[in-house]
Amino acid sequence: MAPVPYQVASRVVETADSVTLRLEPAAEGVAPPAPGQFMMLYAFGVGEIAVSVSGLAADGALIHTIRAVGAVSAALCAAQPGATVGVRGPFGTSWGLDDAAGRDLVIVAGGVGLAPLRPVVLGALAHRQRYGRVVVVAGARAQQEFLFGAELSSWQHIPDLELHQTVDVPIQGWPGQTGFVTESLRRLTLRPSRTTAFLCGPELMMRHSAGTLLDKGVAAQAIRVSLERNMQCGVGWCGHCQLGPLLLCRDGPVVGYDVARPLLEVEQL
Repeated sequence: MAPVPYQVASRVVETADSVTLRLEPAAEGVAPPAPGQFMMLYAFGVGEIAVSVSGLAADGALIHTIRAVGAVSAALCAAQPGATVGVRGPFGTSWGLDDAAGRDLVIVAGGVGLAPLRPVVLGALAHRQRYGRVVVVAGARAQQEFLFGAELSSWQHIPDLELHQTVDVPIQGWPGQTGFVTESLRRLTLRPSRTTAFLCGPELMMRHSAGTLLDKGVAAQAIRVSLERNMQCGVGWCGHCQLGPLLLCRDGPVVGYDVARPLLEVEQL
């Protein structure tokens, strides 16, 4: 439960309100997280929040992409190289990418939802022979709000990766698609019995995207979503992250849509 000190090794500005931090252990680090898990990051003197892992370096450094939406996240986003932050974890469930070996992958990200899904894409590319078709659908409100801009550009040139980028608000010169991610999903031809889907983003986006996949014949248990509530302790003690029968810091954040669907259909749950 005690935070382990990490130093900010690098800071990359992704968008107007989001940065990616590379955190290196000041001494002995935490156990390496699996894709989909989260860490509790502590800004000393401000507070602690749950932040998903957007990458793991070979040397054990943690990669976190953070959007400034409150006091703690703003303090973390403002941290400069050399600053010290506290780290606890890893916590929660993973995407279970290895369980999808031999299947087609459909990865759907809305806004900052691309951050926790980035390790899924990188993992699939690192072991490309294990998987069938790999499709990434990434949406943002506008072109300048996409995370990992340089990386997305490089993914466009990978022959066995299908990347579909779509924006809500197009601007002159935008070469990609316009509309919500569900519209891009509807245009896909899938092999539903051989497809595993990974969804992360606003709950409304995930509900509609999962509904589109269900309409195409993908089984609910083959659709994995990452849910978010107010995670404060990371181990299911405080109860702030409760969603119906689930404590998301322990039972989530990644769950099958067969579990998530009845919960997300309850208004304001």
